[in-house]
Amino acid sequence: MAMNDDGVHGLNGGTVVPSEAKHTNGTPSKSKIVCENGEADIHAAKQNGSKKRTPTDTFSFTAEPTIEDIRRMQAEFTDERDWNQFHQPRNLLLAMVGEVGEVSELFQWRGEVTEGLPGWTDSEREHLAHELSDVLIYLVELAEKCHIDLPQAVLCKMALNRLKYPASKVHGSSKKYTEYKD
Repeated sequence: MAMNDDGVHGLNGGTVVPSEAKHTNGTPSKSKIVCENGEADIHAAKQNGSKKRTPTDTFSFTAEPTIEDIRRMQAEFTDERDWNQFHQPRNLLLAMVGEVGEVSELFQWRGEVTEGLPGWTDSEREHLAHELSDVLIYLVELAEKCHIDLPQAVLCKMALNRLKYPASKVHGSSKKYTEYKD
């Protein structure tokens, strides 16, 4: 976790101070964080009253490795090879963009691809898993080098997105938030 005297660096260089988030009874909350624009609750998606997916039509990740585990593994990998000299933010960003291009190539000329990738071979799915892993590894390392606590930044960004795109206004629409009228 990237800390300074003010707290954790969150979204857009803002400071997130998780310890300030409290339950209504005054005890510290591990499911809420304080962002520049208010408090974010990691359980809000479950409580927002929108149509929920059923267990048969959802996908979920395994609990491990965590983002911190991935950061640690990549840092060890990089240190063992003395590659930190090359892994500066700009270089990591460009490497990540290259990997995103490799993911794009896997989807190129396929038309719309249905969720779950029906019709993809095991080999194609494995290739996609490798390329997506490369993107994630570079993203996590870029966040580390920029001292951005990525999980906290995600919570803040999701809170901002909920404000910009209230379900009551945007349900079923793909318009940008600037196109909605009050």
